[in-house]
Amino acid sequence: MALVLQLLLLLLLRVQGDPGASLDGRPGDRVNFSCVGVSHPIRWVWAPSFPACKGLSKGRRPILWASSSGIPTVSPVQPFAGRLRALDPGIRWLELLLSAGDSGTFFCRGRREEESRTVLHVLGDRADCKAPDHGSVYAQLLIPLLGAGLVLGLGALGVVWWWRRRSPPHPPRPLPRFALSPPYRATSESRLPEASKGGGA
Repeated sequence: MALVLQLLLLLLLRVQGDPGASLDGRPGDRVNFSCVGVSHPIRWVWAPSFPACKGLSKGRRPILWASSSGIPTVSPVQPFAGRLRALDPGIRWLELLLSAGDSGTFFCRGRREEESRTVLHVLGDRADCKAPDHGSVYAQLLIPLLGAGLVLGLGALGVVWWWRRRSPPHPPRPLPRFALSPPYRATSESRLPEASKGGGA
């Protein structure tokens, strides 16, 4: 009976992997993954913890396969392209150069469908991380510029108002004078000789 329980426990460990295996790291660090309890690894898959960080949907996705030629095949479309490599032809050991958004569970699958899992947590990753779109970037730049322009405009108006209060009031301008008398005076003078001529006659 004890032998049967041990076999069942071993089988359970092979199916579930090592539930305590976990890694922590920062972007730029290099971490190593290893298969635990898998006799013949054939592929590695990754289930991201925060798919939005990479623009992905939820679920598992293959990242590396074993090859009959002895050269492991790395998926060219997965987020780890250029950062993931196998350290041995049997793909028991992997090395990954960490980047933001790499947090997730890495599964090593065997020929008999047994698997080992390792949970990776990259410091700084969070559930609400997402790549900013151009609209949000423009808004982040435009709002401070508008605020600065408003402050400068209010400051200029304040300086003008203060300057007007400090400066003395200007004296009123004199009203224009219309010189109407000279034409009348000239007309009267021109009529005097005519009047004298008439009197002499």
